[in-house]
Amino acid sequence: MTDVADVPAGPAGGQPHNASFELSSRQTGMSFQRTRMSADRTLMSVIRTALSLISFGFTIYQFFRHLQEEHVLGATRAPRNFGASLIYLGVVMLAVGIAFHVQFMLGLRRQRRDMAADGLIHAQSRFPGSYTLGVAVLLLLLGIAAIASLTFHTGPFE
Repeated sequence: MTDVADVPAGPAGGQPHNASFELSSRQTGMSFQRTRMSADRTLMSVIRTALSLISFGFTIYQFFRHLQEEHVLGATRAPRNFGASLIYLGVVMLAVGIAFHVQFMLGLRRQRRDMAADGLIHAQSRFPGSYTLGVAVLLLLLGIAAIASLTFHTGPFE
């Protein structure tokens, strides 16, 4: 049976180069990828919820606005305010979700870089950017445009 001290040192960090170390290093590297994908799935859940809030809010707002324009409904602002508050809630939720995702991903990249520098993982594969984050930012801009349209009565949604 070989002692760990008898096994030659690996290429980085002076770690022993044996099969169990290599396997553990690869599993840890793959766990970073799984964690990244999990963070993307969490952001997708935030996107789904925010999109529902924004679209329901905008629909409610527009529906009651048209009822008031046709003089079917009196001059009450409560339903329109409810629709607008759903839009605000969706936009705020999306902004907080994006901020959390960016903070989490920066921390994950930093930890992966540190572990690679210590020779604990290979980190040879690229740590790609998130398409989900891009979609979330575009939806946030769309939500802000909807808020501007409701507030200033201008823009593409008026």
